[in-house]
Amino acid sequence: MKEKNDFFKFDYILISITIICCIFGLIVISSAVNSFDNSKKFIIVQSAAFAIGFVAMIFVSLIDYDVYGKYAKYIYIGSILSLVAVLIFGTGLESNGAKSWIRFGSFGIQPAEIVKIGFIITFAKHLSTIKNVNKSKNLAVLVLHIIPIIGLIMLQPDFGTTMVFICIFAGMIFVAGLSYKYIFTAFIGVGLSIPVIWNLLKPYQKDRILVFLNPESDPLGRGYHVIQSKIAIGSGKIFGKGLYKGTQTQFGYLPVKHTDFIFGVIGEELGLAGCFIVIALLFTLVVRCIYVSNSSKDKFGSYICVGVAFMFMAHIFENIGMCVGLMPVTGIPLPFFSYAGSSLVTNLISIGLVLGVHKRCRRIIL
Repeated sequence: MKEKNDFFKFDYILISITIICCIFGLIVISSAVNSFDNSKKFIIVQSAAFAIGFVAMIFVSLIDYDVYGKYAKYIYIGSILSLVAVLIFGTGLESNGAKSWIRFGSFGIQPAEIVKIGFIITFAKHLSTIKNVNKSKNLAVLVLHIIPIIGLIMLQPDFGTTMVFICIFAGMIFVAGLSYKYIFTAFIGVGLSIPVIWNLLKPYQKDRILVFLNPESDPLGRGYHVIQSKIAIGSGKIFGKGLYKGTQTQFGYLPVKHTDFIFGVIGEELGLAGCFIVIALLFTLVVRCIYVSNSSKDKFGSYICVGVAFMFMAHIFENIGMCVGLMPVTGIPLPFFSYAGSSLVTNLISIGLVLGVHKRCRRIIL
């Protein structure tokens, strides 16, 4: 009887929020692609990704996460090899200009998305074995854990995804008890390294930053996306123009509206109210992950949930930020809402990891 109870001990609150986000996202995507000739294809692909991801989410949650910990070294090696494969066989796609996709005919996957899961698992396992993260030797080893991954992603180059990994790393190590002196030192180091980083950036990456600071400097070029997104969101006012009725969206003024700038569609057609609902749903999902983290039976499980929470936070802040002109355009999708099969499957598997921690937590939480 106990095994049966354990089998059904899911976090139904987290599952419900996730399903609501996916369905809500599918509805918004259907409006974003409404003017496309092949609009049904996008709905079918996103629906298929949801179905595959949901099954994967349940499957992952049923496996004791300690099993993932036992194979952490192999998961890490597999993650590195997949990123190397992208540099050899990868192709570029759409908005971010990065060589980050591996395509099999009309089907494509973005390995960096799956590597996010691998990194969360392997770094959580690594971090759980460190008693004191503030020892210089221990901190150096932890930093070495992420450097190969960051280096390979920068070679694609994909600055937006790099920032997501850095946010995951920083969030997990902060929760592990990193001293504020290291945080302060890191900020100084980043400030001093800005000139070096600037020289390492590709021309199009520099343009994105310059246009981010002043979109009107290139209103018909790189600043066009942000300007149109801000117009769309502003024109939606409180309650929006209604689904399938947005001028910027339906007449094609808003670029990549079904992926990078899906929040612009939400703002125009559902208004400020719709934006608040989306942000509230995603914020609740993040808080729930942290809540499960606090009830984990061990540090490994806790760090997994924290890593997933910070992954979502990075995506949310980057995507919404670029849609309203507060962040550079990086091609980062909005979790569960943007049209992105690889991202949706990855997000659902990540939720599966959190559900797996919940199933084996030290106390039942509501």
